[in-house]
Amino acid sequence: MRLYKLFKRYRNSENINIEELKNLIKINKEVILIDVRSPQEYKEGHLGLSINIPLYDLERDIDNILNKDKTKTIILYCQSGNRSNKALQILKDRNYKNLYQIEGGLDNIK
Repeated sequence: MRLYKLFKRYRNSENINIEELKNLIKINKEVILIDVRSPQEYKEGHLGLSINIPLYDLERDIDNILNKDKTKTIILYCQSGNRSNKALQILKDRNYKNLYQIEGGLDNIK
């Protein structure tokens, strides 16, 4: 029930901040956190529990990684929010449902 209320709150917004991300992860351990930056950027530092799927590989790899489960909660991020916004649109166009991005990317967290 708590998870439903939390997602209902964000239903009209695809952007979440770091505190909201922490709450989502506490409530739903199956959240998939995807860093869409390059592998080099990812190696230089990333959020714990995240996986790296660069934006340029996203369309090719996402269905295999998620086993075509389009209902999983996915949270995207990059450095500034530009690439994660593009990634969000790609996934929406492929009919993925529970999509969010970290507002302002890593630049907004630091």
